Amino acid sequence: MGAERFEMRASDADRDRVAEILRDAHGEGRLSQDELLLRVETTYAAKTYQDLDRVIADLPVRRQPAGIMPRPLSAPRPAPRRTGRRIARGLLTGAWWFYGFVVALNLMVWMLVSIGGGGPEYFWPMWVAGPWGLLLGGLEMAYRSRETPAPR
Repeated sequence: MGAERFEMRASDADRDRVAEILRDAHGEGRLSQDELLLRVETTYAAKTYQDLDRVIADLPVRRQPAGIMPRPLSAPRPAPRRTGRRIARGLLTGAWWFYGFVVALNLMVWMLVSIGGGGPEYFWPMWVAGPWGLLLGGLEMAYRSRETPAPR
C-alpha cells in the first residue's frame, strides 16, 4: 500500500512553491528577514510533504490551480492583443452606432418635414435604413458564424 500524502517525498518543484509562499509572506510583512532565511533553508532541506507543511503551517496560503502563474501586483497590465477578430468586432460596433445615429437623424428630419407639411410625407428614410441595415446585418451574421460555441 502507498504512503500517505504527508509521508511522501517532496520534489524540487514543491520546495520552490513553498519558498514562493514564504517570499510572498515576507513581502506582506508576515515574516522578518531572519525568519524568511531560516524557513527557506528549512524548506530546501525538507524531505516530505509533512516537512513542507510544517514550514508554512502558520501562514495564510492562497491556493491556486496548478500551472497558473500570478501576475505581480506591481507589474503593468499587459496591452490587449489586437487580433483580427477584435478589430473586426470594434469596426462592426462602430458601424452599428453610426448606422443608428444616421437612421435616427433621418427619421427626425422626416418627422419634422411631415409635421411641417401637414401630413405624412413619403417614407424616404427606408432607403437609408434598409440597404445599409441589410449590409450590416449580413456582416454581423458572417462575423458571428465564425464564433466557436461555448462549451456546455
